[in-house]
Amino acid sequence: MPKFITDACIACGSCQAECPVDCIMEGDIYVIDADLCIDCGACVDVCPTGAIEDK
Repeated sequence: MPKFITDACIACGSCQAECPVDCIMEGDIYVIDADLCIDCGACVDVCPTGAIEDK
């Protein structure tokens, strides 16, 4: 199941740097492209605000 970034995102970029398939896009809050996400969980482990959840 692809991950989803909630409004708790502070746009720090930690998740984007960890993503092995480069599916996280920059913005006011970051966005995960569900079609590219492989559900590895690397982004979840590094998110300082716990903003990344299962969709």
